[in-house]
Amino acid sequence: MRRLLFMVLPVALIVVVTGCGADVPADEQEIKKEKLEAYRQQLNELKAKIAELEADLGNTEVANRVNVDVVELQPTRFEQFIEVAGNVSTDRNIIVSPETAGVIQNIFIKEGENVRKGQILGRLNTESIEQSIEEVKVNLQMARTLYERRKNLWEQSIGSEVDFLQAESNMKALEKRLQGLEAQLEMAVIKAPIDGVVDDLIQKQGEMAGPAIPFARIVNLEDIYITADVSEQYLGKIHPGDSVSIYFPVSGTQKVATVYRTSSVIDPDSRTFSVRVNLSNPGKALQPNLLGELKMRVALVPDALVVPSLIVKKDFKGEFIFVVDDEDNNNPVAEKRYIKTSIRDNNESVVSSGLTPGVKIISSGYAQVTDGTPLKINN
Repeated sequence: MRRLLFMVLPVALIVVVTGCGADVPADEQEIKKEKLEAYRQQLNELKAKIAELEADLGNTEVANRVNVDVVELQPTRFEQFIEVAGNVSTDRNIIVSPETAGVIQNIFIKEGENVRKGQILGRLNTESIEQSIEEVKVNLQMARTLYERRKNLWEQSIGSEVDFLQAESNMKALEKRLQGLEAQLEMAVIKAPIDGVVDDLIQKQGEMAGPAIPFARIVNLEDIYITADVSEQYLGKIHPGDSVSIYFPVSGTQKVATVYRTSSVIDPDSRTFSVRVNLSNPGKALQPNLLGELKMRVALVPDALVVPSLIVKKDFKGEFIFVVDDEDNNNPVAEKRYIKTSIRDNNESVVSSGLTPGVKIISSGYAQVTDGTPLKINN
């Protein structure tokens, strides 16, 4: 159109100059004026069409740009956490049984009662043991008397050495037997091995008790712990002393503690290792087998370049995202940038290489762009 305009303008000028400078008849002069007016009209129409086409071409260029939102990437602190379920336990959850067999004669406690270490909980029927003790005591008294006499005679060189040694042996054997019976009598008394609460009184008076038969359960809830199984992929990322946040859904209780220890063995079936966290339990609100949710940090990057995982794409060459190439400030375009990510967590990815602080990444509209797409950046 511009070329046509330049061709028309010289023709018009020639007509004007010829018309003004030549001595021509009046009729011919009028004809030339009419032609000049017609050319001028055509020129105005051409200018209007040129302007319209230029406007259309400009609008098309703007229309072809893709609207996007961008974010300027800056280093930030990145932490990765995992959550696992655990169960409350206590080292002082004890099943108490008598050390010897016998019929329960007396029970001195009730369920829910607080007991102290060494307190007598019950007593077995010891009538036969007591009778044996009395019998041995009588025999022992006789053996001691005989021993003293044999000893006196032997010191006076009267009697045989064999008689003296036999009397001594009988006395010592009866003393040992008496000690054994008294120990059995002591074992027939059931005592509390720890301070705590009688959580369950299992047996009743008159029932047969023995070392393999549970008599009562005593629990001390002042000091408890919680254990959880963690996937082996986090081995080496959780250490004793690490902070742990624990939430108990049933009671709505939140506690903060530290890792006491991690197991040294991987479970071959679940491919997990165990983590133990010791807890104080004032008010005894937490009970064994209560479910808790442990939140533990497994990664920390102080100055990380973090991008939404959603915008990270992958092709046969690797991972990539689209950034803004705005070297020409008036014509920003999309640039396909290959990157490497190290950690993905909570819909965020840490970029280990491929990006630098200050780069503008396309956070919205990235699905409509390719490498080199003209962009219209929303404010």
